Amino acid sequence: MKKNRRTFIKNVGQYSAGIALFSQGAILLNSCGKSTQGEEGGEEVAKEETVVKEAAPGLFFEISLAQWSLHKAFFAGELDNLDFAAKAKNDFGISAVEYVNQFFKDKGKDKAYLGEMKKRAADNGVKSVLIMVDGEGNLGSTDEAERVKAVENHYKWVEAAQFLGCHSIRVNAAGQGTAEEVASAAVDGLGKLSTFAKDYGIGVIVENHGGYSSNGEWLSGVIKNVGLDNCGTLPDFGNFCIERSKPESNTPEGWANTVCLEDYDRYKGVKELMPYAKGVSAKSHDFDAEGNETHTDFLQMLQLVKDAGYKGYIGVEYEGRTLSEDEGILATKKLLTKAGAQLS
Repeated sequence: MKKNRRTFIKNVGQYSAGIALFSQGAILLNSCGKSTQGEEGGEEVAKEETVVKEAAPGLFFEISLAQWSLHKAFFAGELDNLDFAAKAKNDFGISAVEYVNQFFKDKGKDKAYLGEMKKRAADNGVKSVLIMVDGEGNLGSTDEAERVKAVENHYKWVEAAQFLGCHSIRVNAAGQGTAEEVASAAVDGLGKLSTFAKDYGIGVIVENHGGYSSNGEWLSGVIKNVGLDNCGTLPDFGNFCIERSKPESNTPEGWANTVCLEDYDRYKGVKELMPYAKGVSAKSHDFDAEGNETHTDFLQMLQLVKDAGYKGYIGVEYEGRTLSEDEGILATKKLLTKAGAQLS
């Protein structure tokens, strides 16, 4: 399996990005998932653009865009965090966004900056859904002092989420120790943070994110034991690698070449996490000639989501390397729309 965002962050923290490769001009997807540029096939391209950019009516869920889908562009300085909402709407026809705190990590308490983010989202008719929080400590740390510090580090993001109009923050429940020890610590850490967040009307959600959290039974048990309505999950279609091989180097490229040593059944995992879901992440990497994701059956996943009675946002989160980030986002959105339409 390929590297995913959170596994990399969990192991090496912040990193500097390489150069993002983007095609110039308007890039659209044809029926085989390839890019089409230039003036040839104008009518076909225009038709395809309408398909992928218009909001799909009648779906049982809403589509949002995870900011990490564009992480290469952000890290390379080709895209600014303040322009994210406009790009989501104008380039992809997506009217809801999921922020990643890494791209404004020093602005958590900057009301002027957050106010500009809020204004730009509103100006473009974009809803701010959640903030994915990394680098603030592990809420499942078995060291009590570290765990308390991690809880307190998240307070500013709870406040920022409320200010921006988000419904939740996504956090990490990792820790060192046995499965039972980390579970007990995570229940404590998540419980304390969720109690704080409840007064702000903000949810605290955990996704399958490597380590113990990629075991659906373990994570669902933790959330059940927290027992608070605003503490839930963010099931991710692809983050079910429990243990990964050692990277060649502590770089994005080094981690991209690692392999999963212990995997958890993704369909079983999503089914176990959906009863507590307050968000869903549609992870994608590669697509076949028919536009289907080659690692995950989106139709099967969406059936599990629907069976759980979920009707909220499903975030597009492309992490592939074959298509450009823009192409991958459009391909993932198109697949979500197609599979969702079959079930709606």
